[in-house]
Amino acid sequence: MITIIGSGKVGGDAALFSALRRVDDEILLLDVVNGLPQGEAMDLNHMLSEQGIDVNIRGSNDYSDMKGSKVVVVVAGSGRKPGMTRMDLLKINAGIVKGVVENIKKYADDSIIVPVTNPLDPMVHITYQTSGFDRNRIVGMGGMLDLSRFIQFIHEATGHSRESIRALVIGEHGENMLPLPRFSTVSGIPLSSMLPKEKLDQLVQNTKQVAAKVIELKGATVHAPGNAISAIVDAILKDRKKVIPVATPLNGEYGQSNVSIGVPAVIGRKGVEKIIELDLDVQEKETFQKGIESVKSALAGV
Repeated sequence: MITIIGSGKVGGDAALFSALRRVDDEILLLDVVNGLPQGEAMDLNHMLSEQGIDVNIRGSNDYSDMKGSKVVVVVAGSGRKPGMTRMDLLKINAGIVKGVVENIKKYADDSIIVPVTNPLDPMVHITYQTSGFDRNRIVGMGGMLDLSRFIQFIHEATGHSRESIRALVIGEHGENMLPLPRFSTVSGIPLSSMLPKEKLDQLVQNTKQVAAKVIELKGATVHAPGNAISAIVDAILKDRKKVIPVATPLNGEYGQSNVSIGVPAVIGRKGVEKIIELDLDVQEKETFQKGIESVKSALAGV
């Protein structure tokens, strides 16, 4: 069983895509709002019935129902409202996430946790500290979402199939994210040999800015995050040993400790099975370090 805590649009989409990928036979939607997870589960089950997919989705308002969960996805939290600073959001969601993680410790202490709540990287570290779990069991979603956007821009710029594109985005899930054209290819051909530097720089900027554009146009990002969550859960439960950029606690990697941030990692049955250390150039190191400092500053505020 997998549990998704938070049954709003992203949580519902995470359940939908996880069911379509058949990551597990049972998915539990948990929420504090009476009726919301139950109604979402009913709606999703009706869709799955027509598709002939034998995955059962349940809704609940009782944390004890997540007993036995292999993976727990934490989407619960407040969205950023007009006039709210990043630190305001951090303080509100830190309290919510701590409460959620205490319940995970109580009812699903053998699970792997996939934090999704923003601001992501500080929430990942708060999850790690609150849970007391080994760090490999904390697998934050952000980089996978940023990667999906970077791949789309590479597709648009080259005209080549999305399936043939391999790319990487690491660093903070936010303004200091680090899309890496130097480590990106199209069917093995280095992206840097296909596009001029000016175009590569534009791809990086587009990737950093596009979430704000989607929010401006439709109010929230939903489908891409829901899919990114399901991709990570799939890699864990099916032991795929897939290299995915995820936010996870560092212990000496990239010269950093006592902080969580996005890095490429091998994801399998044990969660983060190996962190891959890239040989970053001077400019890449500078952007990565800015992200580290931003996350540490945020954590110091709570």
